Amino acid sequence: MSYIERANSLPLYLVVGIILLFIIFICIVFMVKSYRAGKKIGMDEAVLKKAVTSSAAFTFLPSISILLGVIALSGSLGVPVSWLRLSVIGNLQYEATVAEMAAENMGVSLDSSVLTMDNLVTILAVMTFGIIWGGVLSIFTLKKYSSKLKLVKKSGSSSAGFASIAMSAMMIGLCSTFIGSYMSQAIRMTAFIPFLTALVSALVMAVLDWVCRKYKLQVLDSFSLALAMLAGMAGSVFMNMGGLV
Repeated sequence: MSYIERANSLPLYLVVGIILLFIIFICIVFMVKSYRAGKKIGMDEAVLKKAVTSSAAFTFLPSISILLGVIALSGSLGVPVSWLRLSVIGNLQYEATVAEMAAENMGVSLDSSVLTMDNLVTILAVMTFGIIWGGVLSIFTLKKYSSKLKLVKKSGSSSAGFASIAMSAMMIGLCSTFIGSYMSQAIRMTAFIPFLTALVSALVMAVLDWVCRKYKLQVLDSFSLALAMLAGMAGSVFMNMGGLV
């Protein structure tokens, strides 16, 4: 049995399926409890139902980009592992980066023709160990942090914007790391496709963002990330077909 066949084997699907069924069960429990809590405090049932339907719609649309991430990773890590990583607390930027870093440190690339099951287990362990700390630390720190946010909000302090500033700074740092790496490859003339792919996605995202703001298209805003990813992938395919390195 080849590596990719073992990475997509039935036992892995069963393990992942059990984990995801448990998560779905927990989500349903919280939905029911939240609905009952809303009725208990006197919220209108029509408002509650509208909140459920609108939340479902705005959850489904952004999930298209997650599906694209599963497809992108499944070629090297198999469907079950990619499905699991992007269905819990993972995201494509983190998962792809960490998987590539783990593979490089083992002296291989994210290519199913050279990977082994030992490589897959190591990559999955690194990806999991690196991302669990947000969930673990939330158990011990989130309640205290939330109470401080409430105090800041009540006092009207400008510190309330710290979270958004921190997130923006983190995203700028993350994008700079990726773009810097891609530019370095292009400048050294070792690979042009990663930089050009990122450029195509960025241009499409900028155009979609402009259209959303100008014409106030909130529905299109939910599709922006998925469309930008699709445009980048399509551009990468055409560049590969054109023989560009």
